Amino acid sequence: MIPSAHSFLGMSAILCSRPIRDLFGKLERIAKSNFAVLILGESGSGKELAARALHHFSPRASKPWVDLNCAALPEQLIESELFGYERGAFSGADSSKPGLFELAHGGTLFLDEIGDLDLRLQTKLLRVLDGVPFFRLGGTKKVNFDVRIVAASNRDLAALVREGKFREDLYHRLAQVSVTVPPLRERPEDIAPLASLFLEQHAQGRQFTTDALRALEAYPWPGNVRELRNVVVQSILLSGGDEICTLDLPEPIQDAYSRLPAEECDLKRLYAAVHAEQPAIAAEAEAIFPHGAMLENMERQLILQVLRQTSGHQERASRLLGISRRTLSRKLRLYEQEGGGTTLADED
Repeated sequence: MIPSAHSFLGMSAILCSRPIRDLFGKLERIAKSNFAVLILGESGSGKELAARALHHFSPRASKPWVDLNCAALPEQLIESELFGYERGAFSGADSSKPGLFELAHGGTLFLDEIGDLDLRLQTKLLRVLDGVPFFRLGGTKKVNFDVRIVAASNRDLAALVREGKFREDLYHRLAQVSVTVPPLRERPEDIAPLASLFLEQHAQGRQFTTDALRALEAYPWPGNVRELRNVVVQSILLSGGDEICTLDLPEPIQDAYSRLPAEECDLKRLYAAVHAEQPAIAAEAEAIFPHGAMLENMERQLILQVLRQTSGHQERASRLLGISRRTLSRKLRLYEQEGGGTTLADED
């Protein structure tokens, strides 16, 4: 079951883990002020969502929300976007255009990837953030504005200051309040709910198997939430049924799952997966449970029964068992070393 999703300016948020709940509680308190806020965090971790939450919780929520990715445009275009221009200010300026500071009047201006801003523009931006009215490009009339600034970066701005690549005074002006969005690997409780939310958004009625969700939780997610969304979309396209299992996930995620401790793959969980899809095999296996055999032996018996049912086809057997192909191969090698034999298992 997917926990209720919050929405901040059209972006959905799942707030399950303690770190993310603490962060959004802090954002709600900060939002009541008018201080500039600097949001730090790895790429794809949810910095824009945090910025939107600040606007959502603030007294400016009914006023404009305007955003600009400072890394997406060349320097000359960023300047005209921020400050606007008058007709004839440069070649192609056939009409006047207000800048983002004007468009955001009364509301919030979000400057994403601020660490990529050119030093010359940093100087001009600092004057404006200090409350100095500015001219549009080619203009003769100063523009006054009332804007709350929120900036974000996946770069270490303090390090950029030391390297002379970012103005120290601008850094301190932007970071009147600073918060950090924790990476997804530090809040694993959010992984399964987020994956299920993305699945519901793109393919209603489908679901992940328990093992697939465990596999997602085992992966470190260097690309954070953005990478998780991409994996969900890819898995939807590659899976053939209503359920998405571990074999539908990218190989690095299967590899991370295969390295989980052995107790993550015990017989009872395998039995539940088999019982749901192959009642005949499950009924045959039920005879094993009352005998009081060791867990490892029961697991072994069930795996070999499934392999017999699939004529030794490892890929089909691993899908049926709800485990990765790598995990199944590792267990079969272990059985061979113990002298149990795995002649039913092909090499696909």
